Amino acid sequence: MNTKVNEISIKYQGNFKMKDAPKISSSLSASELLFSRWDKDRIGLQECFKVLLLNNSNKVKGVFEVSNGGITGTLVDVRILFAVILKSLTTSVILVHNHPSGNLKPSEADKCLTQKIKNAGSLLDIKLLDHLILTPAGDYFSFADEGIL
Repeated sequence: MNTKVNEISIKYQGNFKMKDAPKISSSLSASELLFSRWDKDRIGLQECFKVLLLNNSNKVKGVFEVSNGGITGTLVDVRILFAVILKSLTTSVILVHNHPSGNLKPSEADKCLTQKIKNAGSLLDIKLLDHLILTPAGDYFSFADEGIL
């Protein structure tokens, strides 16, 4: 029997300690952090889906880009999303994607995906704190603030 297998790892880029990590206290603080890190050349061009990984104190462990799509949508593989969440030992997350059109209204697909991720997370004791939609102008929509999480 061959005992050689591939090693799978997750890599954090950066050299700061968690005590220095930003703490998320509201949808506004999350949106400001995420918007500041978004590629301004692409936010109005194509949809992108990311996840903000948080520890138990809501300090940011990192941001992971789950998918990049087209003008009106992007495909999110929930298995890849949870592979990263689990491998990074994350306890809560904030989902985020952009609407290049500038429209802040979540689509039915946005709502269904959010519910699917929330349900999967609850099985694994991973809290979905929010799902944000960002626009090129810097505006945002919060599922949690609007009571549809």
